[in-house]
Amino acid sequence: MKIKFHYIILALLAATTGCKKDNYDAPSLKLTGKLVYKGEAIGVEYNQVPYELYQPGFGKVGPISQSFAQDGTYSSLLFKGNYKFTIPPNQGPFLWKELASGKRDTVAVSLTGNQTMDVEVTPFYMIRNAKLTAGGGKVTANFNIEKVVTDANAKDIERVSLYINKTQFVSGVDNIAVTDLAGPDITSLNNITMNAAIPGISPTQNYVFARVGIKIAGVEDMIFSPLAKLSF
Repeated sequence: MKIKFHYIILALLAATTGCKKDNYDAPSLKLTGKLVYKGEAIGVEYNQVPYELYQPGFGKVGPISQSFAQDGTYSSLLFKGNYKFTIPPNQGPFLWKELASGKRDTVAVSLTGNQTMDVEVTPFYMIRNAKLTAGGGKVTANFNIEKVVTDANAKDIERVSLYINKTQFVSGVDNIAVTDLAGPDITSLNNITMNAAIPGISPTQNYVFARVGIKIAGVEDMIFSPLAKLSF
């Protein structure tokens, strides 16, 4: 009987402890922002470029890992406290500052309420003055390219792609039509024109979404022009 009574006490204690753990408040403070270069938003592929948040001294060793949206925005629900924000190595079509030790730099975040923090990076290239139009059964894109990184970290353009999709998610994975222009075929970074035929869409709709992306040699992630919704 003593043994059984001992087990009952332990079970009650475990249940009480479990209830206390379950009653912790969920994170409710929102940290939001976007990837920028000199204040201009940077477009990437949806859910493919990650970022990490660390909370030193909280007992959690690993990072809180999430990804940027295709327009470069991000949003995290967090607890009040101090965090360190960083982007993992070899992620994104841009350079992220590294320390002299070779480790990735971090940005300190002191979160006491909802906060907006844009993330400044240095892209290898930027798509400038992109104008996308639809007509005659095709999408036409006219744009310039700026080579931002010109030092020893500079990289060549592997290709430029014009993507079309029937939804607002547009990339190499999400598209119904694409036209590629190989990097060696680009004779000038100014006044580039590309066309992509609009295929049949079922169910029928009189609009598409489109944007231009640059694939950089040796870099997995592409950088994109702003998304355009085009009626035809």
